[in-house]
Amino acid sequence: MQVLNFYSRIFADQLKRGRKTATIRLGDKSSKYRKNQAVMVTIGYQHSPREKIFDAVIDGVEVKKFKDLSPRDIEHDNPEFRRHEEMKHFLEQIYGREVADDDQVTVVRFSQIIENPPEFTERRLGIGGAQN
Repeated sequence: MQVLNFYSRIFADQLKRGRKTATIRLGDKSSKYRKNQAVMVTIGYQHSPREKIFDAVIDGVEVKKFKDLSPRDIEHDNPEFRRHEEMKHFLEQIYGREVADDDQVTVVRFSQIIENPPEFTERRLGIGGAQN
């Protein structure tokens, strides 16, 4: 299974609460992540123990120029950000280099995989609705 890893512990709470539903990565990552691919979402640094947060499915992978990121793209990556300047500063900290408006980025959208969610179990058992 492919891993979608985050380095900052800041994201743990956002991921667990479903507030972070995308990641913006510098460069074209479309060959690494594909729509409908299952991934394990983790937090930790390379060569260190990592915490598994949940399994997820990739909902979409979109490559675009940094300047073409929408406010929604930015907010789904980090609910605290709305502006390009905030996202640019954050990416520069992570990647250790300057980010230009024409740099390619990849927006990877994902959804948590929930095993046996109550609404599916109830529907299967005919609880709370019409039976098929």
